[in-house]
Amino acid sequence: MLIKRREFLKISSLATASLLMPNFLKAMTLDDALEPNQKILIVLQFTGGNDGLNTIIPVRNDIYFKERSSIAINNSLSLNDETGINPALSYFKELHDNGELSVMNNVGYPNPDKSHFRSMDIWHSASKSDEYLETGWLGRFLDEECYRCEHPTQALEVDDMLSLALKGEKNKAFAFKDPKRLYQTSQEKYFKSLHDHHHDDETVSYLYQTLGSTINNAEYIFEKSKAKKTNETYPNSQLGKDFKTVASLIKSDINTRVYYLSIGSFDTHVNQNERQQKLFGEINEAVKSFVADMKSNGLFDNILLMTFSEFGRRVAQNASKGTDHGTANQMFFISGGLKKKGMLNPLPDLTKLNEGDLIYSEDFRKVYATVLKNWLKADSSKLLGWKNGIYDFI
Repeated sequence: MLIKRREFLKISSLATASLLMPNFLKAMTLDDALEPNQKILIVLQFTGGNDGLNTIIPVRNDIYFKERSSIAINNSLSLNDETGINPALSYFKELHDNGELSVMNNVGYPNPDKSHFRSMDIWHSASKSDEYLETGWLGRFLDEECYRCEHPTQALEVDDMLSLALKGEKNKAFAFKDPKRLYQTSQEKYFKSLHDHHHDDETVSYLYQTLGSTINNAEYIFEKSKAKKTNETYPNSQLGKDFKTVASLIKSDINTRVYYLSIGSFDTHVNQNERQQKLFGEINEAVKSFVADMKSNGLFDNILLMTFSEFGRRVAQNASKGTDHGTANQMFFISGGLKKKGMLNPLPDLTKLNEGDLIYSEDFRKVYATVLKNWLKADSSKLLGWKNGIYDFI
């Protein structure tokens, strides 16, 4: 059976949504569900470089208001005497006041890169700024933890393309936008007949093997996604739909320990406040529904929702009522199982800048090491090569 270019492209397209395991061709017949009370990590990526200074606001800092005469947030919601949060994140304030939110300020890495693509690669791979890795920090977790997994769905990304963060050397996460659509595509007669044919060409053979994996995994994910219906009302935004999908899977007996979501773009060079407010509104309402869903099902203590962005923005606004690419930023952590709540460290020092940019004080790899070791119970030193300690907020 000869493969035509059009057929090759169709297979390649479907394969991008799959867990790329060259040797995996068998149907999944064994139940590999999570153990009771096993911890689950959800990563929410703020794509495009969110402006941290207009997210967590230094309400008593004159430098902030001077450098941002047109875009400073004057109506922030108070977290403490020195700190406010953007009013579009009103539910995050509620979480903070309930002891269910922690904030790590001024997170970055040495010699920061202001390119979206390169900085995102650094955050995804947990590499040094002058180091290029082909695997992600969560992909390496999959390599270490999932070598005996019967169901290779330990990590799922709700997207059409798989991020570097979830790509390991041997194991990779499974990316999809909608479980039903993925399943329907995988069940098309054309695809089901193709994956049974053997091809000597190595690349084509690999794609056919991947196709077989996709067909098996798609049915498994789809069945789990509809196993437990939710009574919670989610917003009709894309992020709301994505969180609803994640919630339905968490409540099923699927074996997934890591979920990956993203929203953007936060590349706010022009009229920043309007764009940021819209995105924050979507995040606020989606997270509110999701947390309510987890609480009503007794799952919130075992859920950790972590946010990050590839960089922050410059301290001073630009001429277009926006901000340009900067460096350090904050990270949010939402859970019913936090050991330390609220502000985990001081706000950025605006009196000490590097040519107008923040100087980071917390290395993001230390955050990753903390999540891997304390939450996912993995060997963070082995996976990251990080030996400079961890935090104790989880």
